[in-house]
Amino acid sequence: MSDSGSGGHAPNWYPDPMGRHEYRWFDGTTWTDQVSSHGKQSVDPVATQAKVPIRDVSPEKIAKDLAAAGVQAGQVQGGGHLMSEPILVVNQKAKLIELNNEYAISDQNGNQIGAVRQVGQSTAKKALRLMGSYDQFFTHKLQVLDHSHQVVLQLTRPAKFVKSKVIVQDAAGVEVGQIVQENAIGKIRFALVANDQKYGMINGENWRAWNWNIQDHNGEEVGRITKTFSGLTRAVFTQADNYVVQIHRPLEDPLRSLVVAAAMSVDTALKQDARGFN
Repeated sequence: MSDSGSGGHAPNWYPDPMGRHEYRWFDGTTWTDQVSSHGKQSVDPVATQAKVPIRDVSPEKIAKDLAAAGVQAGQVQGGGHLMSEPILVVNQKAKLIELNNEYAISDQNGNQIGAVRQVGQSTAKKALRLMGSYDQFFTHKLQVLDHSHQVVLQLTRPAKFVKSKVIVQDAAGVEVGQIVQENAIGKIRFALVANDQKYGMINGENWRAWNWNIQDHNGEEVGRITKTFSGLTRAVFTQADNYVVQIHRPLEDPLRSLVVAAAMSVDTALKQDARGFN
């Protein structure tokens, strides 16, 4: 559904196109001020402009990220959409204080083709995040947007105590599967699960969880996630994460959606683990 709220859709709860809440009520004609986050309904006026993270790094930085990951741009062509591109470059928005998790997603040619935004945070939650490192005790909800600002995936990381998991839903809120952390000691592993069936794995290749290989259920590598250096200027002010995602061959759902979701959420899943992407 477009941000303009054009007709053709039945009255229902849809992902909030304003980017502030999980869902907003569409009455069949226009968006309303009725919103819902974490299962609680409230009222929030419709904004004049949707909140969409815009990339704050240059095309030259994208090229350096690709080179650092050993990727030659143009070697493999994609379909132009977030869910069909073989190479994704993910850059976290640089902030002095991180109160919202926001990422820009670019293709191998330096074009921004998507974004990730955090939704459903209350003022109290933001205040607690400002006071200290309490992220692992909160539930985090993210929306993955394509180039036209349409929600393609919804991600929920419940409060973390020892191991994380991420619940992956499609734009309609139907569960696609889960990304489940299998261990807390050693090289971290995540299982890609749907309908109680394991479709693949994400395996950390070092104890700091900087680089990952992605495997299907047969143990064949189908992708990689490589962290790249954020650059000295950004590093002085923030611990913004940058990484390159390679998908070696076309994948069918639910594996494709789980792989894309994992690439967008593994940072959030491990953010409070001292060994993670920090």
